Parts: sequence; C-alpha cells; structure tokens
Amino acid sequence: MIKKTLYFGNPAYLSMRNKQMVVKLPEVENSNAAQIIKKESVRTIPIEDIGVVVLDNKQITITQGLMAALLDNNTAVVTCDSRRMPAGMLLPLEGNTLHNERFRSQIEASLPLRKQLWQQTVKAKIENQAFCLQKNTPKSHAPLHVMARDVKSGDPDNYEAQAAVYYWKNIFTDKPDFIRAQEGPTPNNLLNYGYAILRAIIARALVGSGLLPVYGIHHHNRYNAFCLADDIMEPYRPFVDNLVIDVMERMEITEDLTTEIKREMLAIPVIDVMINSKRSPLMVAAAQTTASLAKCFSGELRKIAYPEFP
Repeated sequence: MIKKTLYFGNPAYLSMRNKQMVVKLPEVENSNAAQIIKKESVRTIPIEDIGVVVLDNKQITITQGLMAALLDNNTAVVTCDSRRMPAGMLLPLEGNTLHNERFRSQIEASLPLRKQLWQQTVKAKIENQAFCLQKNTPKSHAPLHVMARDVKSGDPDNYEAQAAVYYWKNIFTDKPDFIRAQEGPTPNNLLNYGYAILRAIIARALVGSGLLPVYGIHHHNRYNAFCLADDIMEPYRPFVDNLVIDVMERMEITEDLTTEIKREMLAIPVIDVMINSKRSPLMVAAAQTTASLAKCFSGELRKIAYPEFP
C-alpha cells in the first residue's frame, strides 16, 4: 500500500481522534463563524494511511498523542526551518519486531561485506544517472556506463565522484556551467528539497526493516544521524533529478520555492520505478531495497535490490 505524504504550509492544529489525524484551521476555529462551518472545515486522515508528514509553518500545533501515533505507524515527520526548507526528521526508535537481531547483524557486518555493498550502491547510482542523462539530454551517456562497469569493491577509484562531475556538467542542457552545491543557485534549492523528502522515505523504510539509519556502510560522519539513509538513497537520487527537470520545464524555479513547486516534489513517493523486474511506486521500492539490505547483513542475500528507470 502506498502511504500518503502530507504537506502543511499554513497554520494548523493537528491532533488525533479515533485513530485519525484531525486537521483544524486556526483562522476558522478562532473566528465568529457558525459551528456548522467550523465542523465542515475539519479534515481527518486515517493514521495508518500516512507515510510522511512535512511541517512547514511556525504556527503549526501538533499534539503529543498524534506524534506518538504517527511514530507507532512508522511515519517520518519532517520539520522545516525559517527558510522553509527541511531541517529535521522524527522517526520511531523501534520499527520492526526483529530490530535487536538486525541491529546486531548490521553492526557486526565485516568490512569486505560493507565494501561489496557500497560497490553495488555506486554501480546502481551511476547506471541510473546514465539513464537519466539519456532520457533528458542529447549528451553521451556511454562514459557513465563504462564507469559503472569498472567500479570495484569499496569504489577505491572514486568513480562515484568522477561520474558526478560528468553528470552534473551535462544534465541541465540550459545550464552548462551548473555546479551541484548545497548553497548554490537554482535549481540546487529544488534538488535539496527533493533529496530531503527522499531521505525521509529511505530512513522510514530502514527503520521499518529493523535497521539503524545512523550506522552507514560508507558514510560515517559522526554528526550525521542518517548515514545509512544517505548511503541507500544514492541510486534513488536520479529519479528525483528527473522529476526536477520535469518541473523546471513546466514552472519557473525561484530562489524561494513556492507552495505549488513543493507540491510537485511531494510526488516523489509515487514515482514509477522498476525493481525486481516489476514496476513499483518509489516508496514501495524503498521498502524492498531496505528489506534486501537487511538480508544481506544476515547472510540470506548477496545483492541489494535497487531500482532502475522503467
């Protein structure tokens, strides 16, 4: 089942009643409107249908009961900063009945195994970058396929970075001097927003598979609470890039992202991908990827299931 991604960009009262999220609007609740109007303005959404919640307004009030229910449902709650960009994420401490066993197998994974898993991850990322380039530009994608083929265990030659240089130089046909940077000019802001949503989806899937998002196979920044999510999302990034290109063709991207643009990016969970030879929404594919990763740590599988372009 595809879970809903909910975005709140205006003031709101969020609470829970009868296993439903209850959404009330302060301007209606505090007005002199008739009770029937206030009642009709209230919206409810079943907790079990929610996968990601994005809170993008300083005047949002959310109850402890609702937060507990969302976490119990393994919902990722994303909060935004003063620039209205994702800045933090709330996830449950326990998302799987076998979490203790899976934590142990993840932490005890050997260095050769982690290097092999990173090799698979980099290969899948570069291949997806090649398909994204092929789909959206007349530039040659052959160099990326060559790099993907030559990636060795642990990626000692750093083909991930080499591929990134070629990819970002060519992916935006109308921006030949584009440089991918967190604080760079547009569409970096749109990429940042999309990757934040993707990160929440992957982190949620990891917790659901009983894995520790903080303990990566490659990323090991001591200040990063989601190292494993940053590892596993790598092959998924080109799907976000493809959506960004589509949005750029239809809408003007400004320095401050509009609500309409953000709404377009909330389609990330339902992007069509191919995984295990079947078409699937990205959020469902993420769960398959993390489940396969858990089996790789336990020795049941040797390969992570990563998505490809349809």
